[in-house]
Amino acid sequence: MFIGFVILFLIGLVSATFGSIVGLGGGIIIVPALTLLGPALLNETISSPVAVGTSLTVLIVTALASTVTYVKQGKVDFRSGWLYFAASGPASILGASFTGAFNGPAFQLTFGFFMLFMAGLMVARDYLKPVHIDWSIQRVLVDASGTEHRYGYNVISALLVGVGVGLISGLFGIGGGSLFVPLMVLLFRYPPHVATATSMFVIFLSAILGSATHVALGEVDWLAVAALAPGAWFGGKLGARIASRMSGKGLLWLLRITLFVLAVRMIAAGL
Repeated sequence: MFIGFVILFLIGLVSATFGSIVGLGGGIIIVPALTLLGPALLNETISSPVAVGTSLTVLIVTALASTVTYVKQGKVDFRSGWLYFAASGPASILGASFTGAFNGPAFQLTFGFFMLFMAGLMVARDYLKPVHIDWSIQRVLVDASGTEHRYGYNVISALLVGVGVGLISGLFGIGGGSLFVPLMVLLFRYPPHVATATSMFVIFLSAILGSATHVALGEVDWLAVAALAPGAWFGGKLGARIASRMSGKGLLWLLRITLFVLAVRMIAAGL
């Protein structure tokens, strides 16, 4: 059992580090790890709904740690973040209530193909002709280093993205960043660093609501949370620091590779 706790601590550390670097939150590692390794690490089989609920609970810690670091770097756009959350918050509760309908192979296949689609979309981004949309809301963000970032959106499109983020977050326990960050970069032309930082802020808020639903449904393994959370806290801070030292192009490639590898793994497990 002690070895299992150590491994879960490391899983929490690694998942939060990667999750906060690319703005996904870490659930893309924690959920598969719990469903596949639960019997070996905790001497119990962890169902998909419980894995999702546990991941979302740990996600609160990860997102808080990384958001605090990103705020110090001046890369969180709170104004747009609250707008996204206005839609993603209620949607995360709805998504969490449907998790029980996806269990076993059905959950793994749905999860895997979704991530594969997003990975393909991010790769196609380099080969598609950029679409310049004259959004009604234009944002200018100056970070702590003095770098100016420009991007835009409108209220309706931002709320629709928020709904998608919330549903994915509550349903799959991955924070929704796998949908949020690509859309912010592709559709609204956010710089990758600002998209990642703002995504983690919205994920923090959405994870609180989504995990509360899973707690009410009894779909949280608190033993796993206790083992994962300390690593997630340190990983969240570490990932945000690493991201600040990476180029925008490097962040995008890390996101693509992460999505593709985990998509293949989940599809294989579902089949």
